[in-house]
Amino acid sequence: MTVRRPTMRDVAARAEVSFKTVSRVVNEEGGVSPQLESRVRKAIDELDFRPNAGARNLRRSDNRTAAIGLLLEDVANPFSAAVQRAVEDEAVPRGVVVFSASLDEDPARERALAREFSARHADGLLLAPAGDDQSHLAAELRAGTAIVCVDRAATNLPVDSVVATNTIGAGEGVRHLLASGHRRIAYLGDRSTIATARERFAGYEQALEASGLVVDPRLVVHDIRDAGTADGVVTSLMAGADPPTAFFTAQNMITIGAFRALRRLGLEHAVALVGFDDFLLADLLSPGITVVAQDPVAIGRLAAELLFDRIAGASGPPQTRLVPTTLVRRGSGELPPH
Repeated sequence: MTVRRPTMRDVAARAEVSFKTVSRVVNEEGGVSPQLESRVRKAIDELDFRPNAGARNLRRSDNRTAAIGLLLEDVANPFSAAVQRAVEDEAVPRGVVVFSASLDEDPARERALAREFSARHADGLLLAPAGDDQSHLAAELRAGTAIVCVDRAATNLPVDSVVATNTIGAGEGVRHLLASGHRRIAYLGDRSTIATARERFAGYEQALEASGLVVDPRLVVHDIRDAGTADGVVTSLMAGADPPTAFFTAQNMITIGAFRALRRLGLEHAVALVGFDDFLLADLLSPGITVVAQDPVAIGRLAAELLFDRIAGASGPPQTRLVPTTLVRRGSGELPPH
């Protein structure tokens, strides 16, 4: 049996006030005495009344919906989850709801979801670009939708971006391995279509070249999409005639897969490992995993602040804000070559 939801007219009847009085209280318009407002709110609680957000937004003079969209790589990934929580922590005190979705590194999914969020008139959009062209959002930008890119900069779209110092951080991680005496350092990277993956590989290349070493293509593997694939790649490299003495892994799920392979092979205390991105329990493994840690909380918070500034009318040219990375030494990256 379907139970009818209570309406504002039901609240008015319960509180013995006019419909207009209930409307003013629900929409926080003022002009209602404290005594009448108390009666209305008591009736709302008794009836468990829930305002119709869509109808309320239609009455807003600023045409805002008090909602933003958040499109990330994968909301299940610890990095994305931390970004999402930071965005929510900025949005909720402002009375703004956050609708999020995963892009799965699919440009077509990026376009489709961005279109859906825009069709629902979200006040703004936070986007971790999956494709190499965000010009499909130009019309939304012209229509007044605020857009900020998070974790990766936009391409062909003049909007603010908040990104980590990917090249610098990767270079620091590789130099750390070089300082321990490693010369055969394998690189395991994310999809090469992703800007951050290309930036991290650039840091790897620059660190080796600055040490007078030539990048060995046999030790470089791109387009690793998950921990299982990373496990297989490490297993294959370690079975070779001249295996690497260290690994630099450019994403947290790749790091997990690499460590899993090394532990299964009994090499976790013999082969060094430095990963880009921290992850839960990395400090409790044996050895603890040395990482180049991003600050997803700072990235999410800063991106949200920029977005709300744009929603509020801030003008000026687009800016790219850089959030520094930090090398966290835990043991796996300090192992010497054998």
